[in-house]
Amino acid sequence: MRIEAFGSTDIGCKRKNNQDAILVDPALGLFAVADGMGGHKGGEVASKLALEEIRKVLLMGSVVDPKEVIEQMYEKASSRVFEESQENQKLRGMGTTLVLALLKGPQLFVGNVGDSRFYMFRDEQLWLLTEDHSLMNEQLKSGIIKDEDIETYDGKNIITRSVGYEKQVKCDVISRDIDSSESFLICSDGLHGLVTHDAMTELCNKYPVKDWPEVMIEAAKKAGGDDNISVVSISVLVD
Repeated sequence: MRIEAFGSTDIGCKRKNNQDAILVDPALGLFAVADGMGGHKGGEVASKLALEEIRKVLLMGSVVDPKEVIEQMYEKASSRVFEESQENQKLRGMGTTLVLALLKGPQLFVGNVGDSRFYMFRDEQLWLLTEDHSLMNEQLKSGIIKDEDIETYDGKNIITRSVGYEKQVKCDVISRDIDSSESFLICSDGLHGLVTHDAMTELCNKYPVKDWPEVMIEAAKKAGGDDNISVVSISVLVD
């Protein structure tokens, strides 16, 4: 199995600093996007700490089962971010979204907390595999709001689960066999919050996987670039 991966993060058009962070490590088969929150400094610290911690967990190799590895990644990352926030008054209340992909042999494992997203591209279609932990998604599921209300919804940026805001967090974990006809895209809400699903699908069809990060970021900036924008793209060749 050969993995090719590409990633980029951009401050966007309106923010003063970039609180997103990305991890692209084909040798470990580990890829992630984190979107930090918690003030000018806190969000930037939280996202970077979380990525440092998940990589450290994988390198330790003390757990074999991939699902348990991912659960431990979130456990350690949340604990580390929370402890740092308690030690530094300026970082109080910081946290981060965290969506990650772990490729092990012929299988893909995805972990998620927050509203950054993981997509699969196959047969010219883009499929969302993760579920947002956000107030908007909860109200959509409960029927309080409808799809046509999304564009004008005021609470788009309110997430209901994050890494590090509390010491412990529950992550979603999904797994699937890898098919060489599939490619994958990971992004922060700086992309999917501004660029429609159809527009993202069109870009995936028009450009090779290696170009996805740059063309997606450019599309988000043309749409206003209200937030930091991070994109990681992955293609897998199964021998």
